[in-house]
Amino acid sequence: MHEVTTFRRDLETDGRHAVVHFGASLDEDLARRDFTINAIAYSPSRQVVHDPFDGQGDLRRRVLRTVGEAGDRMREDRLRALRAIRFATRLGFAIDPRTWLAIRASAPHLGRLSPERVRQELEKTMEQVARPSEAMRLWETSGALDSLVPALAGMPGDLREALDHLPMPGLPRRPRRRLNRLTALFLGVGVERLPGVLRGLRFSNSDTAAIAEAVRHWELLGSEIEAALLDPAGLTSQVGREWAARVGRMGIGPLLRLCHAVWCAHRAAGLPAPAPARIRSAYRMLDRIAFRDPIAIADLAVDGEDLIRAGFAQGPNLGIILRALLAIVVDNPFRNTQAELIAAARQLSSPSTDSAQER
Repeated sequence: MHEVTTFRRDLETDGRHAVVHFGASLDEDLARRDFTINAIAYSPSRQVVHDPFDGQGDLRRRVLRTVGEAGDRMREDRLRALRAIRFATRLGFAIDPRTWLAIRASAPHLGRLSPERVRQELEKTMEQVARPSEAMRLWETSGALDSLVPALAGMPGDLREALDHLPMPGLPRRPRRRLNRLTALFLGVGVERLPGVLRGLRFSNSDTAAIAEAVRHWELLGSEIEAALLDPAGLTSQVGREWAARVGRMGIGPLLRLCHAVWCAHRAAGLPAPAPARIRSAYRMLDRIAFRDPIAIADLAVDGEDLIRAGFAQGPNLGIILRALLAIVVDNPFRNTQAELIAAARQLSSPSTDSAQER
């Protein structure tokens, strides 16, 4: 994609939006750019490179540096502080010391940025940066996290490092990979306050629901799965069916990928974690279970209408019976036949069963 515009220079700015004068010279236009590597012009017809701020030299030195006075550039547009961190970590560049000081000085003023812009920078970081943990470390040490997303400040090291073990969405972008990284980013926030944090950053309703659900699954089962995989006899088909039934067949894969990323970070830090071969074996097993075995009410050999035809009264009690039947089938899939489940439903509804449950 190419964008075409007339040369321009800034007349005034409020820290985010500038009033500009069109018809400026090329040098004036380049002088209003953010970083030297973005202030290089090229004439295709004459094959001439115009580089008044030595952007090519900074490319060779692998340094990110502002055009002119760093503090002025940050005051002109507060978003540049976040863009600097993203560019540097994406390209593997060092940030020029004066530019870094200006980023830190800009942190208390980042509240001028709209929540949508902050969210977009977080999303771009997850999509473009191979090691997002380094970007988030710079967000924190610069003061940007405290100013913009205090819920992420003080993120545990293992959760931050887990970001680096989840693949980039790539091109074409893979939505699930994007959501996996965003989920890992917000793992430490806690499922109770997470929806409010995501809505405050103007995440869509669908993204908010997906991320919150994945974090809930992590809090529900993450430690349990880790303990089972550390125990040579801890993972059985029945246990796998129980996990899949609790998070749903579409949730078990993302949960395991999230767990795997956290365990990779644990191993890198010298902490105990399931071995990679054990994780791969568990993933294959749970994938088969999720898409082969009955783990949802819809998978049962009977439904509410079958129970009504068998003589059960219509009403809320049918849902209770179906959930009890699902527990039976998760424990033993071979019992998932209509005759077996109707008989089990009658036993569950018998007066003797009710009185035993009351006792």
